[in-house]
Amino acid sequence: MNPCHSHATWYGLLGPVEVLRGDTTLDLGPRQRRVLLTRLLIEDGRPVSIGELCRDLWQGYQPAGAVSSVRAHVSRLRSVLDPVRHGRSRLLVNGPGGYALKVPREARDTTRFEESVAQARKFMRRNQLDAAHKELDGALGLWRGGALGDAADHAFAIREVARLNAVRQDAEELWATILIKQGDLERAIGAAEGLTLSAPLREASWALLMRALYGAGRSVEAVRQYERFRTMLASELGLDPGPGMRNLHTAILRHDTEVLGDPRPSRSAVVLSDGPDPTAVPLVGRSEETGRLTALLRAAAAGRTQWAVVSGEPGSGKTRLLDEMSSRAAAADFTVARASGGQALSESHGISLVCPATQLLDALRPERADARPDGTADTERLTALVRELHRGPTLCVIDDLDWASTDFHTLLRQLAALVRDAPVAVVCALRNADGPAASGLLADLARHGATRLQLDPLSVADVAELLIARGESGSPEDAAALHRRSEGNPFTLGELLKLAPDRRTGPAAQVPAAVSSVVHTRLAELTAPARTMLSYAAAYGTQLDIELLAEVQDMPRERLLPLADAAVTAHVLVWEADPDEHGTGRYRFPELPREVVLGTLTPSSRQLLHASLARALAARPGADPERIAEQLRAAGPMAPETSDRPVRHPAPEQGL
Repeated sequence: MNPCHSHATWYGLLGPVEVLRGDTTLDLGPRQRRVLLTRLLIEDGRPVSIGELCRDLWQGYQPAGAVSSVRAHVSRLRSVLDPVRHGRSRLLVNGPGGYALKVPREARDTTRFEESVAQARKFMRRNQLDAAHKELDGALGLWRGGALGDAADHAFAIREVARLNAVRQDAEELWATILIKQGDLERAIGAAEGLTLSAPLREASWALLMRALYGAGRSVEAVRQYERFRTMLASELGLDPGPGMRNLHTAILRHDTEVLGDPRPSRSAVVLSDGPDPTAVPLVGRSEETGRLTALLRAAAAGRTQWAVVSGEPGSGKTRLLDEMSSRAAAADFTVARASGGQALSESHGISLVCPATQLLDALRPERADARPDGTADTERLTALVRELHRGPTLCVIDDLDWASTDFHTLLRQLAALVRDAPVAVVCALRNADGPAASGLLADLARHGATRLQLDPLSVADVAELLIARGESGSPEDAAALHRRSEGNPFTLGELLKLAPDRRTGPAAQVPAAVSSVVHTRLAELTAPARTMLSYAAAYGTQLDIELLAEVQDMPRERLLPLADAAVTAHVLVWEADPDEHGTGRYRFPELPREVVLGTLTPSSRQLLHASLARALAARPGADPERIAEQLRAAGPMAPETSDRPVRHPAPEQGL
């Protein structure tokens, strides 16, 4: 019997579900029966009703004979798991609450894994690095594949899969920390790079990668990884790295040996989680996009050059999707080269800005990056890129294409013309595929058959899936409320989920600090008249009444409409087109931006706005009395006599 197994019968869930009796693997039967076994195992001996089993196994589409099928599967599982029982089984029992599988916790690999990681932490605290390393080797060796195997895509399994994956991430970060402390830096770099791909939002993983690179004498590359992480946060989430990361970055720039000479794991890197990482947002709602990109990789592996363009508004998850594709490509033995159209750092030229083409070359041939002379001509770069791209399966990922120079656009056009039948996939990401910055390039790529992917907002169902993945209630009501408040934007949704449940929606709802910062930045880009218009609009409600806003500001409608359009471009307002009539629609003020705008006004300023709106509404023939009363109540002591003629009160600029 395997020495890791302390029980005569051993149950494995860290991969395809398996049951070992001694050294013999039991035949568990067809997939549905294995899923049933997994469902019972994760309940830890608690009963599950037959109705719930039917719903979970068939995921809501159960056939007419589902109950009989479940009972038959249970009977056969008893025969396999408890073959020598006398009378009723004490292992797989049936009671008033349903079926329950009474397996000792210590007979499962999940328990052994978590106990081993906890023991490794104890060894770390005592500075017993070899013992901790050995314990973690055994713990991570228990994984045979994805957690829960065939059942992983079932709704009942999402929470447990996320929890186990979070514990595994903790364990791998601890393992990388031990490698750094032991001086095994190359292995530590490889481990940390894998961690940043599997959980690209965890600062602890990026910090480990930076420490390992610095320890290996690759300080400039360590700084470049910081810039990569910072750029990802800024472009996708509108955030800056935390104080710990910024301090580590400064220490590397200054070669501060007091900070870097004795690297220590951050607390978040070694603490076991009771659930999924609250800061990481699982990739949901992108199955079609990942499927198309995976097909693109398969075609590239077969020797057919592929191009793709991913577009989406800020926070839509472009970088997250590219990281997922990069991870899949690396697993398929592709060489993965990343570049950014914005700022980046060069290993060969120290801390300096380099163009995306040079970034790609450095990634494709790191052993020769230092030999690249200054001022490499575009033709030389093109020749070198073509040569490198023909060496083997390669994925080139280019983020922030909006910010790349026209010279780089020209180089990409030339690459598309020259590299036709090579095992290469090139994926570019940008915010607006219809904008003028890259329109000419994208038109040329389209002629070469480039795949276009537009990342739309998440759906209510996607939000429900994300809630379940976090171990929370995925009720339709909760999902709909969060979807409405986040507008389906993955960044905004992720920030809302960091709040306590009662602070996300409802009367006590808050605006997450990161979201507020993003909205303030967008407001700062608008003109003063546009910000004034938004103050009135926020006081009125979520739907913009253009005629009313023009009236209270004593402004012609023709002047006000461009202000509203500028706010739409800045992602403060939303234009909702009428599906039945071309060219018509309405402006809408999303919840969170509206609350940010209202929050910038003093109470008296808001009351003046409401008073002005009440006057204008009262002067309208056939005005809605409820709407007038609402504005009068909000105006408080500033409430006017509704018989007064409309008077314009300028909106204050403070806070905007």
